[in-house]
Amino acid sequence: MRRALRVRGGDWGFALVGLPLAVVGGGYALVVLYAGALLSLTVLGLPFVALALTGARGLGALHRRLVGRLLGERVEAPAAPPRAKGPIARCRVALTDPVAWRALLYLVLRLPLGVLGFAAAVAVPLGCGWLLGFPLWERLLQPDQRPALWPVAVSVPLGLVLLAAVPGAVRALSRANRWLARLLLGPARAQRRVTELEAARAALLTENTDRLRRLERDLHDGTQARLVAVAITLSLADDALDSAAGPDLGRLRGLVARARGQTDATIAELRLLTRGIHPVALDGGLGEALPGLAATVPVPVTVDLDLRERPDPAVEHAVYHCAAELLTNVARHSGARAAGLAATAAAGRVTLTVRDDGRGGAAPGTGTGLTGLAGRLAAVDGVLRVDSPPGGPTVITAELPAHL
Repeated sequence: MRRALRVRGGDWGFALVGLPLAVVGGGYALVVLYAGALLSLTVLGLPFVALALTGARGLGALHRRLVGRLLGERVEAPAAPPRAKGPIARCRVALTDPVAWRALLYLVLRLPLGVLGFAAAVAVPLGCGWLLGFPLWERLLQPDQRPALWPVAVSVPLGLVLLAAVPGAVRALSRANRWLARLLLGPARAQRRVTELEAARAALLTENTDRLRRLERDLHDGTQARLVAVAITLSLADDALDSAAGPDLGRLRGLVARARGQTDATIAELRLLTRGIHPVALDGGLGEALPGLAATVPVPVTVDLDLRERPDPAVEHAVYHCAAELLTNVARHSGARAAGLAATAAAGRVTLTVRDDGRGGAAPGTGTGLTGLAGRLAAVDGVLRVDSPPGGPTVITAELPAHL
């Protein structure tokens, strides 16, 4: 009951403060549409609409800040319109600005929501107070008459019911305002997509640069040093063959054995490095790579695969890398006793799900690499969903298209 009657102070504040802004914004939008329609047949029509759309953008920014401050809904600010030289070019940019048109639509739709919010927060409680006090008002207004019983019997229960419904109505209208702000005051879908792709590209470039630097360092400090050691050993063997006293077979055998061991170690290190560039297991597809990957995890992992089609190589690599990262997190951070890996590829979509019975609490930004993983998936139009309440279980799902 306490939760049902609880309403955030910001919700009340938005219902009260938001009405004047909703009336101003809605009136502005209706006047713009009406005047723009009337002036559309004249020379002043397009410049008037372009200027009005610029104003709608500013009003949308004001509403966006109000929604963020009072309702706690942080709506990302859209990108500024491109700069243009000359009045005609500026007019064209304003008329083709999707953010401004969406802001104008928001102002129109915000007007009825603002009126309903003010009514739910102010008018209905005042009406409930009048209904609850109806017997007293009737006695004060008509002291000489005996009050009727049925108005008293109806007014008090009706006032209590309406008063109990006020918090729920205020919360529902606040949710509607949050949804409307997210839908119309944020960046347009194309702009949001460009931003996501730019962020994913930057993350991939950074990751690839770091990987190349690590590969260069490993080749320089590891493989190159081993090859130098092999060359020194072979040089010593050559000296042993050219000895003035004749070949020292015992020393020669030892040097050859050392060179063989160094060569084997170098080959193993090169295999490890090339495996990081492109996993050899992917040559047979995800159906062969994922079970082999699950077998390397110290936690028992059940594998369930339904791969009806083979994705593109880039998608396969992203799925394999995602599975490897998630299974590594299960082994290192979850404390799980069992885990499961499921992958499906059908109807042009690939879905990878990794679940475990560990302690839970996994989230992007907590040091488990999920943020970078989400960025890597975004580069191939994929998304990462994390469901990991404290105490577990953890279910992480990656969805991405099978073909780019």
